[in-house]
Formats: sequence, structure tokens, C-alpha cells
Amino acid sequence: MNIIGLPALVGTYDNYIWVLSQGEQAWVIDPGESSQVINYLEKNRLQLTGILITHFHHDHVDGIPALKQAFPNCHVYGPEKTENSLIQTRLKTGSQIHLTDHFSLNVLETPGHTHDHIAFHNDDVLFCGDTLFTGGCGRKFSGTFKGFADSILALRSLDDHTKFYCAHEYTESNLKFAALVEPDNLPLIKRIQDCHLNYPENMTQAQSSLALEKATNPFMRFDIEPVKQTLLKRGANDTAESLFQTLRQWKDQLDQSGELDQVSFTSLQQRFDR
Repeated sequence: MNIIGLPALVGTYDNYIWVLSQGEQAWVIDPGESSQVINYLEKNRLQLTGILITHFHHDHVDGIPALKQAFPNCHVYGPEKTENSLIQTRLKTGSQIHLTDHFSLNVLETPGHTHDHIAFHNDDVLFCGDTLFTGGCGRKFSGTFKGFADSILALRSLDDHTKFYCAHEYTESNLKFAALVEPDNLPLIKRIQDCHLNYPENMTQAQSSLALEKATNPFMRFDIEPVKQTLLKRGANDTAESLFQTLRQWKDQLDQSGELDQVSFTSLQQRFDR
């Protein structure tokens, strides 16, 4: 299966629309826009077979009408709890989509960012939408902190070798926060030193792996020392919900204040290179 990430909503939400293709067939995950998808499909002589949605937010679904107009026979899959009339097959934990005879995706409900969020995965790949990002996670909107914590733990249980694909490019901001949370994390330091992004070019490989996220992403480490101890000192109690909520709200406060934006990622790399 060929997988490529097409940049979308660049400069506002910095999305990736993931296009999966094999032979002449293609599937699209979370099309917040349509024109670049249609151009890519036409250029590569691909027929859009299906559209997969992780949740209801507009930057993940606004491209669907134009894609359906251009490819009337494509089938739209989405969460059972998403109120979108364009969804033809509704999915929940345990559902499975057979893209080809040799490539299927399992569905896992991952509420938290939103109440309806789902992820798609198999033994090799994970498409997690806005539940997890490279080095971070999505904000809580219509979900709950308990649901979000449980979703993170469910994704953490997947195999380390799983290739990681999320829906936005927020790596530098996330790693700046990760370095604040866990400044002595050696795998994280190496990740920061090695981080070189080419957004908004097309992404032709996985953004990360679950092994790397488990080792460096504080939102996958919220109940693991020393992150847990840091959060307890910030007022959390010893439950997954409270630990995760304390971590997420800490990041929210820094985002709102603009404090992270004042930190140069290049200067952070240089500090760790010393």
C-alpha cells in the first residue's frame, strides 16, 4: 500500500490528508480540502474508492462534497457518533474496513478530542487523526478527560513497530513542551536534535512510530515516571484522568499565553547539541 500525506489548510491548521493507493484504487483519510486530492488522484490516474473520517471537525470533512462530486461511486466511512449525512457506513470499535484482499483497517473508538473520534489501524499502521500528534495530542473539545486518557492508553497498547500517521504538523511546538515536561529524557533530546521538517511538502513516509511516541511524547507517558511525579507536584491526583487533565491543561495554558511560541526550536536544538 502506497501512503502519502498531502498538506492542507496550510498556515491555519496545517493538516495532512492521507491518501492510500494500490493499483488504480485510492482511499482518502480526513479530507479537509479537496482540490489537492483531486489533482493528485488525476495526475496519478487513481480512482477514489473510499473516504475515511476520524471525527466531525470541519478541517477533516469539508472536502467530502467535492470529492463525492468528482468520484460519485466512492464510499464514505465515518464514526457511528458523527452527525454527518454524507457518511454511508458508520463505524465503532470492532468494525473493520477491507480496502483490498491483503490490506484491512480495524476501527478503535478514541474519544477525548471529540466525543465521536475513531482511529484506524492494523499490524503495521495507525491513523489516529487528532487523538495523538507527533510529540503531543489534540485539545479536548466535546470529549472528556477520562475518555481521552483511556484512548491514549488504548493506543499505547498497540505494537511499538506500528507506523504513526496523524492529521496535523505540530511537531516543533509539541517537542518544545515535551522538553519542558521531561528535560532529561535522552530519547527526547535525540529526537529534538534530529528533527528536520519539510512541511508543507508532501509526506512520503510515516511521521513517526509508536515506539518513538511512547519514548518521547509526554501524552503517552502521563502516568509514567518522571512525568507522573511532575504532574502530581502540579496538583494532579494519582488517577489516569487527573494526570492526563493536568498535563493537557498545562499545555493549553502555554498555548494560550504564547509562551511556547517565544521559544525558538533552533535554539532548543542548539542547547541540546552542547
